[in-house]
Amino acid sequence: MKQLPVIFLFLLALTKQVAAQEAPIFPKGEVATTDNHTGTVWLKELSAPDNVFTYSIAMATFAPGAKLDWHAHPGGQILLITEGVGYYQERGKPRQTVHKGEIIKCQPGVEHWHGAAPTSTFAYLATTPTQLGKTVWFKRVTPQEYAGGN
Repeated sequence: MKQLPVIFLFLLALTKQVAAQEAPIFPKGEVATTDNHTGTVWLKELSAPDNVFTYSIAMATFAPGAKLDWHAHPGGQILLITEGVGYYQERGKPRQTVHKGEIIKCQPGVEHWHGAAPTSTFAYLATTPTQLGKTVWFKRVTPQEYAGGN
């Protein structure tokens, strides 16, 4: 009977360690209120551009099924996937499934969209050079496009 508290403490410590490993590194941010996505998207700007570093770094977190509209970045963008499973598609190319740990390089001026798979959250760190202009937004992603059709 004396071993029960020791085992309990060990399991409690292990549970806390696992939970700490799964906790996000950066905060989720605020729910986006712009009209350039469907579903719930949280955004947190981590580092704004300035006179020395002319790029921004932001954290984006998507609820299952949430996605951004078609858009392009004049200076391109790099996405470091930090959580879940999502989709990425460039105009005229097949939709790709992307996972935690992968990197997407959105080429300058190329129209594309990205978002969460239907049954998974999805998050990434986005690095965007801003000196060439802001994101240009286009139309909504259709249900057919989201499902993998063109």
